[in-house]
Amino acid sequence: MDAGSLMIFEDFGVATCMAMAAAGSALGTGNAAMGALGAWKKCFSQNKSAPFLLIIFVGFPLSQTIYGMILMNNIATAAAVGHPLIGIGLFGGLGMGASAMMQGKAAASACDALAETGKGASNYIIALGIIETVALFVMVFLMGKISVFTG
Repeated sequence: MDAGSLMIFEDFGVATCMAMAAAGSALGTGNAAMGALGAWKKCFSQNKSAPFLLIIFVGFPLSQTIYGMILMNNIATAAAVGHPLIGIGLFGGLGMGASAMMQGKAAASACDALAETGKGASNYIIALGIIETVALFVMVFLMGKISVFTG
């Protein structure tokens, strides 16, 4: 397949990068929100106040959408000059989306643990930050390779 034929897919790398990162964020925040709702119920049924930190845990997976946008903008710049970078968009978005999804699952558990014990908030934030690092690595490492393919 020649380069001209590939240009019909010039937006595919751009779109998949953003879509997969955002889908992971949606799944992750959904999971985290379910954990927060259960934690709030637990607190309220025991007549104790719910920690505000629960809502912060729900928002943790949103940042992967921003990383997806940053990588998407770099892919779009390359696609505009004839380098669609479909693989970078597809697998970059997948990596960031998976990070967001798993971060949401961990955040749901953090919500439950914090509501039950009232302790360990900094440990939970550190664990969520480590999961976040995967998405950052994907974004940074792939952005570093874009120039290899575009010359």
